[in-house]
Amino acid sequence: MKVSRRRMLRRTGSYVSAALLASLAAACGSAEPVRTPTLAPTATRTPPAVDTTEAPTSTPAPQPTLEATPTPDRSVVPPGQRVISRFPVLDLGYRPQVSLEEWYLDVRGTVEDPVTLTWEQFQALPRVQRTWHFSCVTGWTKENVSWEGVLLQEIMRMVRPREDVVAVILEGRDGYTTNLVYEEARREEILLADTLEGDELPLPHGGPVRAVVPYLYGWKSCKFLNRIRFELVDEPGYWETRGYHNHADPWREERFA
Repeated sequence: MKVSRRRMLRRTGSYVSAALLASLAAACGSAEPVRTPTLAPTATRTPPAVDTTEAPTSTPAPQPTLEATPTPDRSVVPPGQRVISRFPVLDLGYRPQVSLEEWYLDVRGTVEDPVTLTWEQFQALPRVQRTWHFSCVTGWTKENVSWEGVLLQEIMRMVRPREDVVAVILEGRDGYTTNLVYEEARREEILLADTLEGDELPLPHGGPVRAVVPYLYGWKSCKFLNRIRFELVDEPGYWETRGYHNHADPWREERFA
């Protein structure tokens, strides 16, 4: 049966639109990653060996010019966003469980004092409570989400990154990674949260600990956090290598590269 040129173009347009919508929805997490084994609870904890391989020496991704425009008013909902009352659960389709006895946070890279924190050591650090909007690249914003945990700046004081660091790489137990500009991370508050709305951070929202980067789209707020690296070379993460913006400011609608 012959297909008219007009009908063929209409079909092609439908396929392209569907593919774009699927990619956008996945930005807050629906694709299946390479799975890492779930840690089984044991009586004692021995941190795994750390890969000390140096970052690739390929040409680094260009860093955004952070001061090119005035800082947006972050007390308002970003443009292009709709306010919702629920807090959607979005991830890569894999939620690795870990006992608090087995949980650890490994912090290393180009730092003076690398450290691996146990749950007890993490809990002993100075804690803060913050309430921020949370905005997803798919177009929704949950207003005034209450978190509690440890500021990334507190971790920086412990490990003392070197002056020439350019990027902070966040890694999750599910194999997810994302990158932050180091200079911005130094001056902006980023929370390593273990509490959501007054309760222990549940596994679907990235427990026991996740990053919360309030000034960027939600894909930068790495869930199931277990490693932070300070690097001399920027390493675009899971979504950044798939065409999403390397910076991701929702008030500037930095959705795609």
